[in-house]
Amino acid sequence: MVPDIGRGSRTHGLLVYLYGPGRREEHTDAHLVGSWDGFAPDPDPGRDTDPQVTLARLTAALDLRVKQAGDRAPAKHVWHCSVRTAPGDRRLSDEEWNAVAQRIVHATGIAPDGDPDGCRWIAVRHAEDHIHIVATLVRGDLRNPRLNYDFNKAQVECRRIEKEMGLRRLNAGDGTAAKNPTSAERFKAERTGRPETSRETLREAVRQAIAGADDEKEFFTRLREAGLRVKVRHAPSGDALGYNVALPGDRNRHGEPVWYPGSKLAPDLSLPKIRLRLADGTAERATPSAAGGRPDWSPPARERRSATGIAERAAVLLDGDDDDAAAQLVGVGELLDAVAQTSPVATRAELAAAARAFERATRSHVRAERADTRALRSAARGIVQAGGSLGRGEDGGTTAMLLSTLVLVTLAAARWHSARGHAQQAHASRQAAEHLRTAYRQAAATPMRVLHDQGRALPEAQRRTHEATLRAALPEQGVRADGMPTKIDALVATLAQAEQAGHDPEALLQQAIDMRELDTAEDVNDVLVWRLRRLAQLPAHPSEAPRRPQAGTRPTKTPANRTSKRNAPTVAPRPAVSDPRSRPPRR
Repeated sequence: MVPDIGRGSRTHGLLVYLYGPGRREEHTDAHLVGSWDGFAPDPDPGRDTDPQVTLARLTAALDLRVKQAGDRAPAKHVWHCSVRTAPGDRRLSDEEWNAVAQRIVHATGIAPDGDPDGCRWIAVRHAEDHIHIVATLVRGDLRNPRLNYDFNKAQVECRRIEKEMGLRRLNAGDGTAAKNPTSAERFKAERTGRPETSRETLREAVRQAIAGADDEKEFFTRLREAGLRVKVRHAPSGDALGYNVALPGDRNRHGEPVWYPGSKLAPDLSLPKIRLRLADGTAERATPSAAGGRPDWSPPARERRSATGIAERAAVLLDGDDDDAAAQLVGVGELLDAVAQTSPVATRAELAAAARAFERATRSHVRAERADTRALRSAARGIVQAGGSLGRGEDGGTTAMLLSTLVLVTLAAARWHSARGHAQQAHASRQAAEHLRTAYRQAAATPMRVLHDQGRALPEAQRRTHEATLRAALPEQGVRADGMPTKIDALVATLAQAEQAGHDPEALLQQAIDMRELDTAEDVNDVLVWRLRRLAQLPAHPSEAPRRPQAGTRPTKTPANRTSKRNAPTVAPRPAVSDPRSRPPRR
């Protein structure tokens, strides 16, 4: 059950809308289901043969105390709350909606139970799934009601109503969510043919401009390059105090641009909070990423490979019980925004949906004392600066490699939030994981098919050797007791290519398993394929033949103690001159 509260100054205008046909003829059988005295007005405007006269009487009755209060009445004296049941909920009767309305006006302080001086209110129903509560904000003693935190109080009461009436239980909010578009904004988007409201488009554009931005100047430059109108507010000293953004062509009735301050797009998009984020995770300015691999690989492929290791480390931190991991959530959000805006057409929609869903998971009341997001912001910056991915060849393979890891990262974020009772953020993290899974399947289809064919084409003796390695390391995964493989052809091919490149397959496989848990993986074989290919510096797109390790690297040796803990620190083969973003995750 979802409440939505607003204020206004025209009682009669709101009543005309509620009892009218609606903007798209969606209002049917408008009628009262409750009122402050249980029977006013009589007759109901929705049942009267002359509704204009009855609406005038109802307006006068609601506004009576407003007129009596005169100048002491608030300028916006109309309180309007719509209450809607969730999709799939049963249809409530008029009597049940009356009870809902009475509970909400009591909880918010509009008309407390037993208070004869409570504000005047009515509840109008013109659809099966919701009602509108209209109240005028002057009490019988001509004082204004105390409405502090009325929205939060309505939310709490709706959670109780859901439980008692057997309705769908929605996740409780914590006041950190971005502001939803208003009804007027949604209708304007429909009228102008936009797929979403200006507020939502601007919020996403601002998030993408922040992703990996080096400083405040670059942030504003990216906003303008994205085609937005930008207005910066300056102090007399010349320092920026804040900013507003607007979409080109989005104008109000006076022909002026419709400006949105950053703080009205989302709580963390105000200029002071953006400055804190830039200070906490200033992107490294100097050298390009030393992601390793072949020199003919494209910059997008190199940056995605580098980002995969950094994302693995973020997942390890989120698996811990540390509030400082909250900073990792912000960095992961920027990484998702960077990948979404540089992804090929085939995966762009799902990645944009994942980034948009995870945006809710980046905000909670938990604040990290040591908000170091340099590695993640550097990875996001590298991906943005490398430009768009083509979605094929090494670009496509490294995209699949990164997405496979990001699925596990978002699931780790869901567990982190669930442990702290953040229901909405945990749900958003799981939504992001589902979108990432869909995008991964699209990106991984071609490279995994090629790997499958390569595994099937191996000599029988070589296949059996690597299947035995897998049986020993993963007795519960992928290989049946009779030795016949199930869904492990790509994994067998990867082990064979790693051995050809000079690595010890057993040691490399154990290293990949030990990196972190595999319980949340939808397909353990796929996760291990990408871990192995990254650790062994194999091409992410398997059509290219593997080569011997580069100068400065060493084949992986079998560890002396094979009973090490699953999540013990590991060391991967890497170039002699290492870059912080190319290092494997460590505990």
